[in-house]
Amino acid sequence: MPLTSPTVRSILASIQYHSVSKSEALRTHRWAAFAVVCASALIINVDNTILNVALPTLVRQLHATSSALQWIVDSYAMVFAGLLLVGGSLADRFSRKRFFLIGLTVFAGASIGAAFAGSVPLLIACRAVMGGGAALTIPSSLSIINDIFRDPAERARAIGGWAGTIGLGIAVGPIAGGLLLARFWWGSIFIVNVPIAVAGFVGALALVPDSKKPAADRPDPAGALLSIAGLGLLLWAIIEGPTEGWASGDVIGVGLASFAVLGVFVAWEAHSRHPMMKLGLFSDRRFSVAVSSESLGTFGLLGGLFLQTQLLQFDLGYSPLQAGLRILPIAAVLVVSAPLSPILARFIGVKLTVAAGMAAIAGGLWWNSAVSAAAATYMDFVPGLLLIGLGAGLLLPTATNSVLGAVPRGDSGIGSASNAVALQIGGALGVAVIGSVLSTRYQDRMTAALAGRHVPTAAMHAILGSLGGALAVAGRVGGNTGTALARVARTAFMSGNKLSLTVGSVIALGGALLVLALLPTRIPPQASGPDTDTTKASAAVGGGAA
Repeated sequence: MPLTSPTVRSILASIQYHSVSKSEALRTHRWAAFAVVCASALIINVDNTILNVALPTLVRQLHATSSALQWIVDSYAMVFAGLLLVGGSLADRFSRKRFFLIGLTVFAGASIGAAFAGSVPLLIACRAVMGGGAALTIPSSLSIINDIFRDPAERARAIGGWAGTIGLGIAVGPIAGGLLLARFWWGSIFIVNVPIAVAGFVGALALVPDSKKPAADRPDPAGALLSIAGLGLLLWAIIEGPTEGWASGDVIGVGLASFAVLGVFVAWEAHSRHPMMKLGLFSDRRFSVAVSSESLGTFGLLGGLFLQTQLLQFDLGYSPLQAGLRILPIAAVLVVSAPLSPILARFIGVKLTVAAGMAAIAGGLWWNSAVSAAAATYMDFVPGLLLIGLGAGLLLPTATNSVLGAVPRGDSGIGSASNAVALQIGGALGVAVIGSVLSTRYQDRMTAALAGRHVPTAAMHAILGSLGGALAVAGRVGGNTGTALARVARTAFMSGNKLSLTVGSVIALGGALLVLALLPTRIPPQASGPDTDTTKASAAVGGGAA
């Protein structure tokens, strides 16, 4: 049949029409897909901090010590960080949409388990599984955004919105937790994840296009196990140091073992034919310095929030809801500053925007450390909270754009996972280090104050375990003795709060100096290359299976 025949021309016209229609549909639905992805990313990142406002409740209900509280928070971040790079590579190789859906399912199931956990060990285990689900969802979400927005300017706006959503989740977590605890039991802070995850699942089926990179490298399970083991050992040494003694053989041995395992991890990744972490990316300062700045920034941000929510309840006497609402200044400023950060970066450059964000976080932590005293009121802390929110809003979107701009689009899963790993490791170490500095100072002050006094072993364990435990003992003792114990415990806690926030401030300031010294001023256009990773399913917009 001649190519010019009416039948052939009709077939070609039909193919062209359907191709154009599909392209138009993708353009029409991409912002709806963006909303679905961001909503799912929001609830996952809310879980980084929603638990903070419930920590005093867990002390009372599950008799958790300070180190147990740190593990409840950090078990989520530890597995999240350890599996993120594998999650990104799996999504790139097989299906970003499919792993996004699998991640939401695991996250929702583990949230149900956490809600009904009756003991600290079970809650820690469920939080770890939640971290595994999050590790599949988050890199897939950013890879999906990176794929559906092809125009560089539009992609920058979308990534900025996504990063702002991540930061917003971190900031509003305490508020959401306070609202739930005002009416329901502590498990409600996990149950709330389920309906949102289900809605995200249904929305993703209907609206999110599928994409993958068929030639992507194979997953690296050995690297994932080494990273989790190394980070877990390091966190154990840091978190248990105040209880076991920093000079104890166990703490020193585990600490050295963590460095050995992490060294093996780096060696494995350097020589593996299919590494989950492409060490070559770190030769690009846009990538390495931006990743470092995110880690150092979230170190102070999440470590500070871990302390602030406890201070508001234990020391200033607020309820969980009142404490959550008093974290609102961070969220309010972050909501305003995050969307404006890409605009600011175009005017003054990436370097100054990221450095300004780091400096604001450092300033906020320093301010709150300076006002940490027995006579402090909430209003004394507000300027510090505002600075921390401003810093997070400037840092997170700008640094994320720098990280993603340094990797080819075909490796967007690895790039986005590396970005999220930086956030999770920084937050986990922030909670561990800042929490342990607080615990060490608190225990030293309380041990000195109780020296020579006959205190039953169980009561001493509770007093040294946390401020909440000390206040519970003081309440049972009552009278002048109970009042004196509560006063001494609060003073010791505030002393530890002052020292630990100072440490966080110094770390964040060091990050700002690192950025000023090494981060390039501008982000060049993202390396494109052959976009072989964007093979879309024929039912990309019709709700077809991934």
